[in-house]
Amino acid sequence: MDEIKIEIFGRVQGVGFRHFVKENADRLGLTGFVRNKDEGSVTIIAQGEKEKLNELFRSVHRGPQFANVRGVSYFWRNAINKYDDFIIALDKGILEDQTRNFLNLGKSFLNIRGKIPNHIAIIPDGNRRWATSKGLDPGEGHKKSGSFENLLPLLEEAQNIGVKYVTFWAFSTENWNRSKGEIRLLFDLISKWSKEFREYAVRNQIRFRHIGRRDRLPKRLMREIEKAEEATKDFSKFNVQICLDYGGRDEIVRAINKLLKEGIQQINEGDIINYLDSSGIPDPDMIIRTSGEQRTSGFMSFQSAYAEFYFADVNFPDFSPEELRKAVAEFQSRKRRFGR
Repeated sequence: MDEIKIEIFGRVQGVGFRHFVKENADRLGLTGFVRNKDEGSVTIIAQGEKEKLNELFRSVHRGPQFANVRGVSYFWRNAINKYDDFIIALDKGILEDQTRNFLNLGKSFLNIRGKIPNHIAIIPDGNRRWATSKGLDPGEGHKKSGSFENLLPLLEEAQNIGVKYVTFWAFSTENWNRSKGEIRLLFDLISKWSKEFREYAVRNQIRFRHIGRRDRLPKRLMREIEKAEEATKDFSKFNVQICLDYGGRDEIVRAINKLLKEGIQQINEGDIINYLDSSGIPDPDMIIRTSGEQRTSGFMSFQSAYAEFYFADVNFPDFSPEELRKAVAEFQSRKRRFGR
């Protein structure tokens, strides 16, 4: 039996959305449940024939008359628990449930969900610790986190939320100190990911860019990166960056040396911005580091002046779309004054 988990965002509470979902699920002969969440979204777990599940999935994009669906995320998976019918699940009493629904409805009308970060940069830490905790070879953590299948749900979730730029720090200038075997594994994984992502990016009009040094990376890897950059250079709907052989201090030093080579003696902030690897990419609004470590290790030293930092307790292989939503919700709760 197939199962789909769907998360619906927007004006979806206090407008009869759960009853709309149940009516469609009953009509299609599906089982499972629909539940409102505290922050204003709706979760659906549905089981049945894939064709029927797809029909339900299409219907919830529209919703009932007064709903305004702004984002949808979904995951196909094998059924975990078997459900006998389709219900509206309540995690609170009826009075509390209705109160929460109308509060969230009011928030959606007042648009106090908060702004969505335009650019999220991620320091994906904890791969080796994740593998060790499960009794696996440390390399298995890199394989899990660096696979196309693992990163795709995060990218799709970012797009659904409304994020326009996502950057991953995949290999730092300090990572050359690791063993040759681990470095080789990392480069092989990144090369494979670049090839798979290129095909996906072209289909979905996503732009891909590399940030970092290019003179020390293996030629075979650079060919895959350059192919992806060339194939997607005309796209702008969504942007994905990968930082390879990257360090914040190294980037600034290289930028200043380029300026000096150009003969520019009186250097201002704008000059440095134009000569950074990230030239043309907006500064990150939010930087996420996984694994519980609370430092940035020099990541985007110049660009992070007004970034909001979020330190997730989970290791990166377990950093799910739900964890990403949690981080964005935290971002929305903060007041950004930019020195004012």
